[in-house]
Amino acid sequence: MITIRRTDSKDRDFHFLVDKLNKDLLERYGELQVFYNQFNKIENIPSVVVAYIDSKPVGCGCFKRFNDSSVEIKRMYAAEEQRGKGIGGTILNELEKWAAELGNQYTVLEMGNNQPEAAHLYKSRGYRIIPNYGQYIGMEATSICMKKDLNL
Repeated sequence: MITIRRTDSKDRDFHFLVDKLNKDLLERYGELQVFYNQFNKIENIPSVVVAYIDSKPVGCGCFKRFNDSSVEIKRMYAAEEQRGKGIGGTILNELEKWAAELGNQYTVLEMGNNQPEAAHLYKSRGYRIIPNYGQYIGMEATSICMKKDLNL
């Protein structure tokens, strides 16, 4: 059974999982990931979710303020050995619920183009591709940006 805990970016389990995420992304993208790391700082994030199976941390995600009505989903990860068990969807549901509780209307996110499992998850949960935003403008060859209306 998956259990979820809301926390913040000081959480030790979150740091453990983000380290695993960073290794996964480095394997997928190589040196390109070193460039993207500047966009993925995890200091001072008040909205973090950690997922557990049998008290073991197996997944995480968080969000940051994007604009007055939106948050940006960041650092989504499910441990490789635990994939296919619904961890990503459970984390995403909790992040969206939390964002809505705080009065947000939308979530946005950026993902790399070499993460088909993530693309499938987001599309199946109602995310649609949008023009790249912010620091991802001009990086369409490697980045995909998406958005979801939390009111639908």
